[in-house]
Amino acid sequence: MKGDTRDPSGLIAESFRIEGITQAECRNIFLDWALKLPVQQDSQSVIPELLERHADQPDNHPMIQTLREGLARAPRPGRRGGRAGRMS
Repeated sequence: MKGDTRDPSGLIAESFRIEGITQAECRNIFLDWALKLPVQQDSQSVIPELLERHADQPDNHPMIQTLREGLARAPRPGRRGGRAGRMS
């Protein structure tokens, strides 16, 4: 399936057509989608556009939930391990 600049392979759109898709499958699709984005494109700016595009989907759809999770920033790591952690 051919997509566009926001969904290059059409993976996100296709996930909404798969009946009975699971959260784990959506996370795999999301990862594949993220890896296919152009390097200069920030996923944090694209995800809200995808959520808006698919706003007609149920809130409890696994891909909607996965996209919302994708908006959350990764937590900063706590303590550094090894020598660097002991020396700070």
